[in-house]
Amino acid sequence: MKRIHVVAAVIRGQDGRILIARRADTQHQGGLWEFPGGKVEEGEAPRVALGRELQEELGIQVEAARPLIKVQHDYPDKHVLLDVWEVSAFGGEPHGAEGQPLAWVTGRELPDYEFPAANRPIVAAARLPGEYLITPDGLENGELLRGMQKAIAQGAKLIQLRAPGGYDPAYRDLAVDAVGLCAGKAQLMLKGPLEWLGDFPSAGWHLTAEQLRKYAPKGRPFPTERWLAASCHNAEELALAEQMGVDFVTLSPVQPTQTHPDASPLGWEQAAQLIGGFTQPVFLLGGVGPQQLQQAWECGAQGVAGIRAFWPAG
Repeated sequence: MKRIHVVAAVIRGQDGRILIARRADTQHQGGLWEFPGGKVEEGEAPRVALGRELQEELGIQVEAARPLIKVQHDYPDKHVLLDVWEVSAFGGEPHGAEGQPLAWVTGRELPDYEFPAANRPIVAAARLPGEYLITPDGLENGELLRGMQKAIAQGAKLIQLRAPGGYDPAYRDLAVDAVGLCAGKAQLMLKGPLEWLGDFPSAGWHLTAEQLRKYAPKGRPFPTERWLAASCHNAEELALAEQMGVDFVTLSPVQPTQTHPDASPLGWEQAAQLIGGFTQPVFLLGGVGPQQLQQAWECGAQGVAGIRAFWPAG
């Protein structure tokens, strides 16, 4: 079965809300919501197709767009490649030029709408930022929490409370304070044994590669309302992450790092190849920082993750 190449757009308004459209009842997956777009014509560049489709569907002119994520999905009756772009600036006032209902929704509201199955990774990518802060090792709790507070004030939206010393009671106490600090401001990702899941219902969970290998065959350990991530280093672990139904992963190390000097770096080319075979958002980790964000996007990544490069100075 031939794979149908489709472009789709995560269109952001000036207030950060995202534009979605409802599919006509007569269409494939009719009645569900979608990100506007349509088929790429033979020989047409995806960016050109995006501009054409959004002009036809919404009456807008794309002024600024970048690749966000590519998703391959196989329905029983068709195979699609969703080539998704983030549109951050456009001319004109969007309207349902083909009679389709539209809605502007916040990232938090997106999961309340019913999308086709292929759109699940796009919903995740639309809700995630481009930077993932991982807290450093070796700080006493007060210093760590002050640093997190400063990072949130500077705009950090996704924070992992790292657990380098193992999963001890001190980490749990720290996690309680971190949950309070992030409430309503940033998404906190915790690490630790899955037995702790019930104690922190508002936090997401970031699995180690070891946990991923252990638990992936059992499937997702909690419902989709909660963020689930995993640390991956190769194609095998990415396949396990897909099997488990994670929402996003970190892929590392891209370049040599001080923290793991013995780890063999993937390099940008191999990282791009691995991302190309994976359908969920990927944060590149290891020797990268905000300066590499554009390069990460060009590789197909959601963004970059890091410790030193993102931790606020002072």
